[in-house]
Amino acid sequence: MAVGLVDPGGSDGRQYGGRITKFVALSCVTAAMGGAIFGYDLGTSGGVSSMGSFLEEFFPDVYRRMKGDVRVSNYCKFDSQLLTLFTSSLYIAGLLTAMLLSSWFTARRGRRPSMIIGGAAFLAGAAVSGGAVNVYMAILGRALLGVGLGFANQAVLLYLSEMAPARYRGAFSNGFQLSLCLGSLAANIINYGAEKITGGWGWRLSLGLAGVPAALFTLGAVFLPETPNSLVQQGEDRGRVRALLQKIRGTDDAAAVDAELDDIVAANSTAARGGGGRGDSGLRLILSRPRYRPQLAIAVLMPAFTQLNGINAIGFYAPVLLRTVGMGESLALLSTVVTVVIYTASTVVFMFVIDRFGRRTLLIAGSIQMLVSEVMIGAVMAAKLGDEGGMPRGYAAALFVLIGVYVAGYSWSWGPMTWLVPSEVFPLEIRSAGQSITVASGFVFTIFIAQGFLAMLCRMRAWLFFFFAGWIVVMTAFVYMFLPETKGMPIEQIGKVWREHWFWGRVVGSSEELQATHKVSDNL
Repeated sequence: MAVGLVDPGGSDGRQYGGRITKFVALSCVTAAMGGAIFGYDLGTSGGVSSMGSFLEEFFPDVYRRMKGDVRVSNYCKFDSQLLTLFTSSLYIAGLLTAMLLSSWFTARRGRRPSMIIGGAAFLAGAAVSGGAVNVYMAILGRALLGVGLGFANQAVLLYLSEMAPARYRGAFSNGFQLSLCLGSLAANIINYGAEKITGGWGWRLSLGLAGVPAALFTLGAVFLPETPNSLVQQGEDRGRVRALLQKIRGTDDAAAVDAELDDIVAANSTAARGGGGRGDSGLRLILSRPRYRPQLAIAVLMPAFTQLNGINAIGFYAPVLLRTVGMGESLALLSTVVTVVIYTASTVVFMFVIDRFGRRTLLIAGSIQMLVSEVMIGAVMAAKLGDEGGMPRGYAAALFVLIGVYVAGYSWSWGPMTWLVPSEVFPLEIRSAGQSITVASGFVFTIFIAQGFLAMLCRMRAWLFFFFAGWIVVMTAFVYMFLPETKGMPIEQIGKVWREHWFWGRVVGSSEELQATHKVSDNL
């Protein structure tokens, strides 16, 4: 057996059956709208941060450097901690929400109420951002969006992974990433148009229109059903849960429905014995029990690697980066639209290949594509962009192409997989807490990149991209050595892959050791 591989179709890898019903498809499409809000906010911040009218009103020092009134290195034109705080305040608020509130609330009250609260916070944030009269009000609006993000990222990924049939879970969970891409595409198109509005108020339109996907998401969440897993966790009557599960799976096979429900109930019983599944208790379990070490590693490292490979540096600041190499404001925004189209198209491709080729293969192949393009981006900038003057037109075009190749590699591998893999590896007793750690880890490293990128670009110059390339090497090695394949494995049976893994099997112990642990918990 290859390093890290597990065959999910083994003798005890039971499949439940079922089909994709209109009911579950509509539910998951509605839930995935949370990704559209996230993508819109990602796309908006980078574009607005490069608009002259926005900079002139809120960041006049940066505006003067950009216009050439103040002599400064090409790499340092946008270096402003207050400007980066505008971007990262969303993620700081999201981190605090994920750590202090959303995990507990999602476990105790369910996935659907968390999505409703997240949508309401998004609406408030869009209103405050669009109507900002000073930089601190603009930052407050971003912080409110972060509260919504903390709730939505916690609940939506759990919702999708629990509602989707096991053999289609990769494609369904990718709905979040696809809607994120579509949201980012809409934001960049709006940024391009808003920049041309006379009067200097186009940035208000860009920020305020975040309320449109937020309203659709909030309204849709009101009518969503709760997941069977969450209903069992909240002590709902078995008959009602069974009826819902049968409707979701669209099957008349009573044995298959009962088999899946039995596994959900058994997972919940394990949670009750271990004291998990209810907010901070689940957090104590995942941090203290050796059998949850694999899930803890995945929850922390997958989001960390996703930020350290440099994608959000490009995602946040692509217009700024393109302006750094000499493109005009309008052309930089238009180029970013093209990049996001590539991002979206590659994500659509991912939906058709994820449940065929599996997680590991796509992660490794995508990493290689990203590594090559990132090294070449750094090489072009090191060779052709000095402290003064622009970059020759041909090399600027080559840089744009390389960014597109890099984004394509990310969007059919690490982009959607960062959301998918953690959401499907947690047993029920730690699922909400584990997702909270995943979200918090993502926010921590997003804040690091968002707040530090412009300063790092100013000081490290082109070497910054070689720094990111080094992290791609590290994360590729992690996938090859330590990430098992989870394709097609029912979410309630996911513990099998850890027990059969060459490394993690030594940590979690055999099935008999786990059963002994459960018996000790019962006696206590």
